Amino acid sequence: MSATLSRQRKRIADPAFRWFVTLAGASVFVILAGMVIRTTNDAWPIFQYQGFFSFLTGDQWLAGSSRTDSDFTGTYGAWPFIYGTLVTALIAIVIALPLALCVAFYINQLAPKRLRNPLSYSVEMLAAVPSIIFGMWGFFWLLPNVLRPFLEWLESTFGWINLAGWKPFEGPVFGSSYLAAGIVLAIMILPIITAIVREVIAVNPVDQQHAAYALGATRFEVMRKVVLPSSFSGIVAASMLGLGRAVGETVAVMMLIGSTKSWDGSLLSAGDSMAAHIAARFGEATPETTKALMAIGVVLFLFTMIINIGARLLVWRIGRVSGDAAV
Repeated sequence: MSATLSRQRKRIADPAFRWFVTLAGASVFVILAGMVIRTTNDAWPIFQYQGFFSFLTGDQWLAGSSRTDSDFTGTYGAWPFIYGTLVTALIAIVIALPLALCVAFYINQLAPKRLRNPLSYSVEMLAAVPSIIFGMWGFFWLLPNVLRPFLEWLESTFGWINLAGWKPFEGPVFGSSYLAAGIVLAIMILPIITAIVREVIAVNPVDQQHAAYALGATRFEVMRKVVLPSSFSGIVAASMLGLGRAVGETVAVMMLIGSTKSWDGSLLSAGDSMAAHIAARFGEATPETTKALMAIGVVLFLFTMIINIGARLLVWRIGRVSGDAAV
C-alpha cells in the first residue's frame, strides 16, 4: 500500500514540478513584456507629438504643463541626456576594465596565498556597497579633494587640444562634470567586473597553463596567450554587466554630473544622464512631463537591450572565429 502511494505521489509530483518551473521561467517573459508594453504605451503620445527621431536627436528640453494626452505644450529633446549617459558610461568602462583585469590577474596568479582570500572578500564587499554611498563619498570628499584639482590640471595642461573641433578638456572647471561622474562610476563598477573576471580566471583549465610553462612560456605569456583568450567570453560578460550598471546608474551620477539640460563636447562640462534626469524631475513633473520622462525610460531600456544583444553577438563571433582557427 505504501509503495503504491509513493508511486502515485511521484506521478503527481513530477508533472507538478515541471509545470511550476515552467511557469517560473515564463514569468520572466511576462514581466519583461508587461514593462515594455506599459512604458511604451505611456510614452507613445510623446513620440507621436515630438517624433521618435526628433525626440532622440533634439537638444532642447522645455517641460510643458498640459494634463491631457492630446494637448502638449512643451518641447522634448532627449539628446543631452542620451549623450551624458553614453559619455559617462564609456569613461567608466574605459577606466574600470583594464584595472579590473589587472586586479583579477593579481589575485589569481600573482598574489601570495595568504592575501588571496582577504583581497577576494574585499572586492566582493565593495561590489555590494550601495550606490548612494559611492555618490556621497564622491560628492563630499573625492570631488573637492581629488577630482577638482585633477580636472583643473587637465584643463591647464591639455585644454589646448582640438581634435577637428572637439575640445575634450576645455574649461572652465566647475567640479561636477561628465568626467567626474564617469570616474566615480568606474570606481563603482570596478569591483563588479573584478569579481566576475576573477571567478572566470579561477576556473581556467590548469593543464593548459602547465603545458605552456612546460614549453618555456613566462608567467606573463601564460596570462596573455593562454588565460586571457580562454576567459574572453566571461570577460565580455563581466564588462557588459558593468556597462549596464553604469548606463542605468542614477543617484551617484545625479550628484556628480551637474544636472543641466544642455550638453557640451568638453568632458569637464556639466550635463545630465537619462536615469539621473528621470529621478531628479519625476517628483515635480506634470502629467505631460511624466509621459516625456517615461519616453526617456523607453530609450534607456532600448540602450540596455542593445548592449546585451551586442555582447551576445560579440561572444558568438569570437567563439566562432576561435573554433574555425582551432579546426
